Amino acid sequence: MAKDVEGAEHGEFAAKDYHDPPPTPFFDAEELTKWSFYRALIAEFVATLLFLYITVLTVIGYKSQSSGDQCGGVGILGIAWAFGGMIFVLVYCTAGISGGHINPAVTFGLFLARKVSLPRAVLYIIAQSLGAICGVGLVKAFQKTYYEEYGGGANELAAGYNKGTGLGAEIIGTFVLVYTVFSATDPKRNARDSHVPVLAPLPIGFAVFIVHLATIPITGTGINPARSFGAAVIYNKDKAWDDQWIFWLGPFIGAAIAALYHQYILRAGAIKALGSFRSNA
Repeated sequence: MAKDVEGAEHGEFAAKDYHDPPPTPFFDAEELTKWSFYRALIAEFVATLLFLYITVLTVIGYKSQSSGDQCGGVGILGIAWAFGGMIFVLVYCTAGISGGHINPAVTFGLFLARKVSLPRAVLYIIAQSLGAICGVGLVKAFQKTYYEEYGGGANELAAGYNKGTGLGAEIIGTFVLVYTVFSATDPKRNARDSHVPVLAPLPIGFAVFIVHLATIPITGTGINPARSFGAAVIYNKDKAWDDQWIFWLGPFIGAAIAALYHQYILRAGAIKALGSFRSNA
C-alpha cells in the first residue's frame, strides 16, 4: 500500500502483479437476460434458507435443552459455531455461483464498492429475505411447540441494554464481517500472498463466529438483516418488530463504513484517484 500511495503522489504507478476488476456498471440490463444471473438468485435463496434453518433450529434446541438444565445444550459457544460454520460451508458452496453473499449487508457493501450492479443487489436482498422466511418457516413447521415457547430465534434487544447500545453492537459487528469479506477477496492480497493458501470462506466464517460470541448477550446477534427479518416474520411478536429497525440500520451502516474504509483508505482509492487526476491535468 505504501508503494501505491507513493506512486499516486507522483502521478505514476509501477507495474502491478495483480489486476483489479473494472467497476461494475450501476445498471446492467444485459445481465438480466442471462441464466447465470437467475441461477445466482436461486443460489442466494437456497443458501439463506439453509442458513436460517440450521442456525435457528440450533438456537431453539439450545433453549429447550437448557431450560431444565443450565449446563444442557450447546451453549452460546455452540450457537456461535453453528452460525460461523454454516457461513463457512455456504460461502464455500456458492461463492463461484453468486459470490456467496447470504446477507443483505454484505450485498450492500459490495454494491457501494461497485462490485455488483443495482438490479443484482436489490434482487439478491429480496432472494435472501425470502430464503430466510422459508428457512425459519421450516423450523416452525418441524418444531412448532418449541418454536413458540422459546422465542422463535428472533433477534431482540436484551434487557438492560438501550437501543443505542444495540445499534452500536450491530454496526461494529457488521463492520468486522464486511471488512473481512473485502480483505479475504481482495485481488491484491491474493497476488501478494499467493504462496500462502487462503480459503476465503474460512476467515469469513470465523468473523461471524467471533462476532456472535461478543454480541449474542446484547442483541442475539443480527449482522444479517435477512436473518433478523425472516425470524421476525414467522415469529410475528411485537418485541421482534419493535427492535427490527436496529437489525437493518446497524448492519447497513457497518457495511458502508467497511466498504469505504477498505476501498478508500486501505486500498488508497482516494489517493489513486487524485494521482490520476493530476497526471491527466
